[in-house]
Amino acid sequence: MITIGIRAAPSVVTFAVYDTECRRIVNVETIRIPAAFSRPDGLKYVRSNLLDILREFEVTNAGIRATEPSSQSFNIERIELEGVIQEAFASSNLAAYYVGHISSISARLGINRTQFRPYVEGTEEYDVENWSTLSREAREAVLCSIGAENV
Repeated sequence: MITIGIRAAPSVVTFAVYDTECRRIVNVETIRIPAAFSRPDGLKYVRSNLLDILREFEVTNAGIRATEPSSQSFNIERIELEGVIQEAFASSNLAAYYVGHISSISARLGINRTQFRPYVEGTEEYDVENWSTLSREAREAVLCSIGAENV
């Protein structure tokens, strides 16, 4: 099964494609919204590119790392992107997807929620090739993609 995990930021979406049978990362990349785009055009750009990625890699399950509801500060642009990504998932051929916070991603991975942050920060090694070379956002996307196997 091929899964994808997504971590949105205000103008960048980091995604990780994971092969659950081989237990390896297939691809980790970002989609950057061009600065010249208006906000609606930027959202459309992400949606279109994401749908192309889902088709290209024949992704069956997906997960998105969502903003924590208890967050002290909400970033509206990130929340908008998360909504567009959810809509793209819903209108795609995915078999299943989830919207995950730390607790639900951890549960899908079979780890304690207190282990999540050290993995993301890189202070703990996760059993994934080149874990230490990945960015924080890429690590979150990878964890989401691995968790998507258990949707």
